[in-house]
Amino acid sequence: MERTGGERGPGEPGEEALDRPLPEKVRRRVVALTGDALGGLTVAELPVPLRQYARFTPQRRVRFAGNAMAAALENDPAFRRRIADRLREALPELADSVRGGTFPAAADPVDVAAVAYVLRPEGWAKLVAAAGEEAQRAQAERAGEEAERELARLREELAQARAAGRTHAEELRAELEAARKEADSLHRRLRSALSDVKRGEAAVRKARAELEELRAAATAEKAAAESEARRLRSRLAEAEAALEAGRRAVREGRSVEDMRLRLLLDTVLDAAQGLRRELALPPLTHRPAETVDAVEPGRMTPKDIARRALSEEDPALLDQLLALPQAHLVVDGYNVTKTGYPSLPLEKQRLRLLGGLAGLAAQTGAEVTCVFDGAELAAPVLLAPPRGVRVLFSKPGQTADELIRRLVRAEPPGRPVVVVSADREVADGVAAAGARPVASVLLLRRLGRT
Repeated sequence: MERTGGERGPGEPGEEALDRPLPEKVRRRVVALTGDALGGLTVAELPVPLRQYARFTPQRRVRFAGNAMAAALENDPAFRRRIADRLREALPELADSVRGGTFPAAADPVDVAAVAYVLRPEGWAKLVAAAGEEAQRAQAERAGEEAERELARLREELAQARAAGRTHAEELRAELEAARKEADSLHRRLRSALSDVKRGEAAVRKARAELEELRAAATAEKAAAESEARRLRSRLAEAEAALEAGRRAVREGRSVEDMRLRLLLDTVLDAAQGLRRELALPPLTHRPAETVDAVEPGRMTPKDIARRALSEEDPALLDQLLALPQAHLVVDGYNVTKTGYPSLPLEKQRLRLLGGLAGLAAQTGAEVTCVFDGAELAAPVLLAPPRGVRVLFSKPGQTADELIRRLVRAEPPGRPVVVVSADREVADGVAAAGARPVASVLLLRRLGRT
């Protein structure tokens, strides 16, 4: 290849050389330019060590073949000239300036040194050295600027830290002042509490002294009371002895009076017998027992109705019982409702039964009392009893069965009382008290007929 300018071939006399190692930035730039230019060469134009990297991208060539490319540039002039030709094509203005021995003012010193190292014009070593120094100076300036910026940042951070420290110190001083005030307040409270404790201890000592005085006074009063009690017991014994003596005197006097009264009674009896013989009085035909009102044989009673030819489940039997004078119908409420309509709620069961009993009371004129079990009620039942029906709930701790027995016992003997319940124990109990038990089914059929 034709040489131009002051370029020298390898092995030529007077070839220039660097007196110091190539700066690292310049070396990296030389390797990068070589990696870019390597793609324009054929495999035959490449040194043998670089042929394996011919198909790599420029970045991969720099990464994997950087040292090999730097060595080839240094030791293989032909390879270096080929790379120089590619640089002239890629960077014509910079290459011309470097070949002319000038240092472009606007160019990067690293690029100038790298191109001069590859092209190697006359005085290239000085150009590389000057470019390296310029690069180092620029780097130093940038480092100085960065140091100035870092120093300014550090100064700003220091100022902020100082301001924050002053603020924190002010806050600490304020907190310390508040703590001191709080401590003073606590000391005052402590002194006040100690004063209260001392006053309390004095009050306790005074109360103890008063208690001792009260105990002494109570002991004295107790002794006086015991003495008075002994005196009263002595007087009571004397009074009891006097009373017993008086009773003996009364018994002795009464025995004399009894003897006189017995003599007078014998005299009256003898006189009465003589008067009866003289008047010839007939024997008595009427006795006082005959004046007492009672059911005589042959008269109708609630128990007699059961002996008639009516079934125990015939509604007509209930009509006959309620037709008796002053009949009282007592109904075991829940026993009837749970027999007749157990699926309804308790409230609707009560309302349905009471409605039927009101119609029955109006038809028969009998007194009707319906009893419900209220032993487990949490609150009173709000219920307006219908006309002609008395509604009662058993008290807490009492069952409806007990209330029914009490109602039966409250009636005078002889009054017709009919109790409606399917409970055998209730039926037996009221029957023993003189009432007429009736099954719940009988009442349900009677109410279903109306």
